[in-house]
Amino acid sequence: MNTKLYVGNLSFKASEDEIQSLFSEHGNVEDVFIVKDKFTDRSKGFAFVTLDTAENANTAAEALNGSDFLGRPLVVNEARPKEERPRRSGGDGRNFSNDRRNNDRRF
Repeated sequence: MNTKLYVGNLSFKASEDEIQSLFSEHGNVEDVFIVKDKFTDRSKGFAFVTLDTAENANTAAEALNGSDFLGRPLVVNEARPKEERPRRSGGDGRNFSNDRRNNDRRF
């Protein structure tokens, strides 16, 4: 297991300090990153927490997964690398000319 954890189902009001305090009970927290919407700067409800050792990360994941934090049950597991998805450009394959207004269906 690596030292970075995915923390899901977070309250949108959770702060980095609150998350750090929760995870520091299981080891030295090196980083807390709350993922936010780039337009509204509002939390998306998940974060990444990096602990100092893989052993501490594993202990924290086992102890905190499913536990209540700010009224919500947390989902805590090992962070996985972001999957590469094809970039969308102007021609993303969607055809809007086939919507209901243009369909000539008779029932």
